[in-house]
Amino acid sequence: MLIKSIFTNSSGILVSRILGFIRDLLTASILGANIYSDIFFVAFKLPNLFRRIFAEGAFTQAFIPAYAKTRNKIQFSSAVFLQFLAFIMILALFVTLFSKLITHLIAMGFDDATVDLAAPLVAINFYYLPLIFIVTFMAALLQYKHHFATTAFSTALLNMAMIGALLLSKDLDKYEITYYLSYGVIIGGILQVLVHVMAMKKKNLLKIFTFKKMAIKENKFYKNFIGATLGSSTAHISAFLDTWLASFLMSGSISYLYYGNRVFQLPLALFAIATSIALFPMIARSIKNKDENRALALMKKSSLILLGLLSIATFIGIVFDELIIWLLFERGAFSAQDTQNTALILSMYLIGLLPFGLGKIFSLWLYAKEQQFKAAKISMISLGFNIIFSLILIKPYGAAGLAFASTLSGFILFFLTIKAFGFTSFKKLFTN
Repeated sequence: MLIKSIFTNSSGILVSRILGFIRDLLTASILGANIYSDIFFVAFKLPNLFRRIFAEGAFTQAFIPAYAKTRNKIQFSSAVFLQFLAFIMILALFVTLFSKLITHLIAMGFDDATVDLAAPLVAINFYYLPLIFIVTFMAALLQYKHHFATTAFSTALLNMAMIGALLLSKDLDKYEITYYLSYGVIIGGILQVLVHVMAMKKKNLLKIFTFKKMAIKENKFYKNFIGATLGSSTAHISAFLDTWLASFLMSGSISYLYYGNRVFQLPLALFAIATSIALFPMIARSIKNKDENRALALMKKSSLILLGLLSIATFIGIVFDELIIWLLFERGAFSAQDTQNTALILSMYLIGLLPFGLGKIFSLWLYAKEQQFKAAKISMISLGFNIIFSLILIKPYGAAGLAFASTLSGFILFFLTIKAFGFTSFKKLFTN
């Protein structure tokens, strides 16, 4: 079951990432690495940050244990869905009304003219967030039923919509292209919702949306969600900080970080995230049934698989960094100098692939035991070190220094996660 679920997730992620690289290839070729690509990536950064926190961590890690324990599953799910969706829609309206302020906060290095260009795009892209919450909510229910395929493959729809937007607008003014891309993001989100509704209907789960009233205090859900949000967001907030600080560097720096991080995210998603998505419902069920030995056995098996796969990916990525970037992006408006700059950043990120990947597996133990705030404390300490490292390294090393600061914080995150899991338990896990 575990291997099959990992393979399903990995296959879906691989298809999505291949389409994502085609999207990035077209973006690099059509927009290049300049002010227009920078303002789109800034606009897409905020909803993408929330998407990664929701879809790859916080919501699922809080929801599945609570859902497993509650006796009133329909009422509990309905209450969570309505309350979250209402909050997110209010937040989206706030971003629309104050888009210039939000843009300035995201990229303080932008001058007023650049903020004016980026603000409308920020407002449009943010409406992807309510769509992706609906997707994440339905995905969590499907994962609990051991159905992973729909969610794994659905991100491909976002990439297909954005590829379509790029092809339709390739001969237009670069600023108009950023609008097409932004509306492509929204269309992609709508498509993701539709395929999840179809899967929910097939699994007879649409009865969840009967919206029966229920108080959910007994599940400690929101407390755990806040802790899970803090605990699972370190890598994503780190990338967000990179963008913010890079806005003070030379033009193109934001794009170099984006492209380098995109390549780094492929093995992380393909192996670590795919494994954690498949593993978490199994660990949560085992702990609920007081069968910790089975949960530990699953973690050991997953960790050994990841150790091998991520080690190979790290070696290949660092040795062939420039070749990888050249093959993927160097065409059209993306120059040889852009390739060199992006390749260096990719190597800095890849050094942290193992600690980020393995740390994700062992953090699941804390989430399954509803120790979200312990995970949150670890995450915040790591994030604090990331900020310190970034401020130290940005001046001498520029964007590459920001990428390496993120990697250093990943090692701290891994060390503290293993400490919370227990050094003795960790050692025993791999010696028995």
